[in-house]
Amino acid sequence: MKREVAAVFKRLREDIRTVQERDPAARSAFEVFLLYSGVHAMLFYRLSHFLYRHRLRFLARFISQLGRFLTGIEIHPGATIGRGLFIDHGSGVVIGETAEIGDNCTIYQGVTLGGTGKDKGKRHPTLGNNVMVGSGAKVLGPFTVGDNSKIASGAVVLDEVPPDSTAVGVPARIVKRGGVRVCADLDQVHIPDPVSQELCRMRGTIERLEKRIIELEKERTEHEDL
Repeated sequence: MKREVAAVFKRLREDIRTVQERDPAARSAFEVFLLYSGVHAMLFYRLSHFLYRHRLRFLARFISQLGRFLTGIEIHPGATIGRGLFIDHGSGVVIGETAEIGDNCTIYQGVTLGGTGKDKGKRHPTLGNNVMVGSGAKVLGPFTVGDNSKIASGAVVLDEVPPDSTAVGVPARIVKRGGVRVCADLDQVHIPDPVSQELCRMRGTIERLEKRIIELEKERTEHEDL
């Protein structure tokens, strides 16, 4: 028991070092420990996960919900998280019960590692090592995001992502694999606006109708003159 408690605090020191290595705004370990909600959330998770594995499920959930209330980050105590997870900013992050996260991953605010229904068993995603999930992204379902992959901000991932890949969009699609672009026509900035396209179509229709009305009015006038 004492050995496992010591391991929890050893992981806490590792979490602090992780923030210092990846966040240029972090000036000291003391500042990180006091002010970084991601570190606080991981501390609550380590304690609740320890209790969860020892079948103290109610107490584990109580501590995890206390952590959610204080940090805005919800991590189920049943989730499996490796070393070096960096939760940057963190507000609104949700990590489900059967989610698995590898080593040295980075998760930004608003990310959900969730399920797609009320199925039993494995229902949340597995992130490999060195995975980055951008702010607001939703990864939903019991599939794997491969090592060294990146999920773009706002993406909704519903299928497996191969290693060394980049996924963007709703629903997400692979645009890079191994550093090579696999969808050459994708442009996330200069994409067609469907609303503008529909307005242009309607404008063209109106112009044609106006022209036809003018022609009919001209024909009616000529007929009356006769």
